[in-house]
Amino acid sequence: MSIKRPATTGGSELSPDDVLSALRAIGEETRLRILLLLMDGELNVTDLTQILGQSQPRISRHLKLLVDCHLIERVREGSWAFYRLNDAQAVTALARRVVEEIDIDHPAVARDFQRLEEVRQQRSEKAAAYFATHASDWNRIRALHVEESTVEEAILDILGEGDFDVAIDLGTGTGRILELLAPRVNTGIGLDLSHDMLSVARATLDREGLRHCRIRHGDILNVPFDRDCADLIVVHQVLHYLDDPARAIQEAAGLLRPGGRIVIVDFAPHTLEFLRDQHAHQRLGFETDQIVRWVHAAGLVFEKNQDLVPASDGDKERLTVSIWLARDPRPAKLSGADLSEAVA
Repeated sequence: MSIKRPATTGGSELSPDDVLSALRAIGEETRLRILLLLMDGELNVTDLTQILGQSQPRISRHLKLLVDCHLIERVREGSWAFYRLNDAQAVTALARRVVEEIDIDHPAVARDFQRLEEVRQQRSEKAAAYFATHASDWNRIRALHVEESTVEEAILDILGEGDFDVAIDLGTGTGRILELLAPRVNTGIGLDLSHDMLSVARATLDREGLRHCRIRHGDILNVPFDRDCADLIVVHQVLHYLDDPARAIQEAAGLLRPGGRIVIVDFAPHTLEFLRDQHAHQRLGFETDQIVRWVHAAGLVFEKNQDLVPASDGDKERLTVSIWLARDPRPAKLSGADLSEAVA
């Protein structure tokens, strides 16, 4: 007897053992609650302990079992670890279908999600406190160039039309670029070395409900992602902090899939030494010719740039923001499997 299967969009079929293993993992109250919470975004052990009201060792045991069954994945972030659904695995689709049948208005479920919102609110307050501490420094620099909204509009304009499968924001800072690009990407990933800035970025994503975007800890000079994994790379106001900007562009270029694009945003050359002395800027801006040389050395094709020149302010020097666009010269693939698992 043949079994008629519904049409699928791809992915491997599950063996009976895979299905039984997944159902055993799901068939326990705490693990079911964990999966339901992780469908709404990534969390760490401390978050889950607070939400579920259980001890850390117990929560950790449940998480390990779910990881071993490939239903969720564990991602290190310094001394912390965050957990999220492992969407690269076919078995997770089965778990999603089961968990989606749960009544979210059930009192126990509603209570979990109320506590989840409390955890996110605490994150937001912590991030806001950090941001407020440094706001005066950032505002002083912002006052020297055109409005951020003008810069963001120019970024979208230079990208042109079309959406992106995977976009990576290197040196994501507050996560604002992910927020800006979110309507045009299937998966957004922000990378930053600062744990404080990651907290700010994570609070931004939580506040805006951007579940398809996530944050990772890492160094843009040694990126923790596979090659050929992204359609778009953004390097926004990062190069001037680096001793070796060319290496950062080389690393970024390695992430691009065929036909992928990279947008670099930074300052044109200037003489404001206080930015070096007081704000850790290693470079006082970049000539377009220099960016073009680095882009070509990384194997990319330079396409165009735009300079956003601020209005004059008497004798005071102000900063010109430059935007450069380059692309991978290999022919873009017309179709293919989702590459988002490559940046797990």
